[in-house]
Amino acid sequence: MSLDAFPFRKAGAVAVLVATGVSSACIPAPALAADAHRPPAPAVAGVQVADAPGVPNLPEGLSALSWAVTDADSGSVLAAKDLHRKLPPASTLKTLFAVTALPKFAADAVHRVEPADLDGVGSGSSVVGVEAGSSYSVADLWRGVFLRSGNDAVHVLASMNGGWETTTREMQAKARALGAKDTTVKSPDGYDTPGQVSSAYDLTVFARAGLANADFARYCSTARADFPTANGVTRIENTNRLLSGASGMPRYPGIIGVKNGYTTHAGNTLIAAARRNGHTLLVTVMNPRSGEANGVYKEAAALLDWGFASVGTAEPISSMTRAVAQGPDAEPAAHTARTDEDGNSPWRDVLALWGGGVGAALLAMGAVLARRQHLRRRADETDGSHTP
Repeated sequence: MSLDAFPFRKAGAVAVLVATGVSSACIPAPALAADAHRPPAPAVAGVQVADAPGVPNLPEGLSALSWAVTDADSGSVLAAKDLHRKLPPASTLKTLFAVTALPKFAADAVHRVEPADLDGVGSGSSVVGVEAGSSYSVADLWRGVFLRSGNDAVHVLASMNGGWETTTREMQAKARALGAKDTTVKSPDGYDTPGQVSSAYDLTVFARAGLANADFARYCSTARADFPTANGVTRIENTNRLLSGASGMPRYPGIIGVKNGYTTHAGNTLIAAARRNGHTLLVTVMNPRSGEANGVYKEAAALLDWGFASVGTAEPISSMTRAVAQGPDAEPAAHTARTDEDGNSPWRDVLALWGGGVGAALLAMGAVLARRQHLRRRADETDGSHTP
């Protein structure tokens, strides 16, 4: 029930209770104590982060052209570099493909692959090994998409969805419906195509919308699975090294998924989600320039560490809550009802954000109303009147 549903004369007490409960219980201690000795972070072109007390400096050595750190539950962007810069997304665009097409087919439905289904798979594409003439469950195909970034699996699912061009148009419409205005879709699998772009903001929007879907969340968090072949099954591993813990990268603590990508034009791209202590964070990294091995994963891990150290103290620089909630087929109820392994609700994160300016405003309002009520009672005692 909203505050304005209560009788006016109770509003002061309600406001005080809400403000006191939120501002004192939900803000971690570092947010309440000013740190006068904290040196300011050096300014970096395109970087946005609120210089709030208690917020650690951003990691050193970040070389990505664009990146974002977002609280997945509240939609608050905690820090970013060139949040809306339009860049080639590579296979991270498969998140939008999944948000668009995944709800249309039952996981246990079986499809026999025709040669035409595989027409147009780009040269040098990552593939999972789909073969014409063989039959696959929809779940098999989605595991091929998420674990091996299989463009062959994307082509088959797009064919089932009405074809490549139809799927492209639907993805573009879905992006706009979600409030993602930086994205232009040309190839649903993320293959390098002239004019195809997205942004750290938009890719984060797609991942948030996807994680609200239980099937998406399951596929994007699967590290290893069996994939059917003509001779039985083969073991496939997720190419997201923060999830699989492969190729010299340790598995990131609390990692959920979501999707990595690489093309010659896009460089390395990654959307990574992790959950700790009741908070889910999303980090999107686009095209690191350091040239370091596993650079995209190292920068994403460093940003996740910063995010978890900053939740509850960092002031949002932007928000994508409305963009996701207003999209068709969005599942905000499923998203907000989720709890972690300790039974904590994501709403706690939202309440923490209220503990700043909004909580203070409510406290002030409560004090004013309480004062008015006190003066009214004194007047009542003086002239014998009574206001119901």
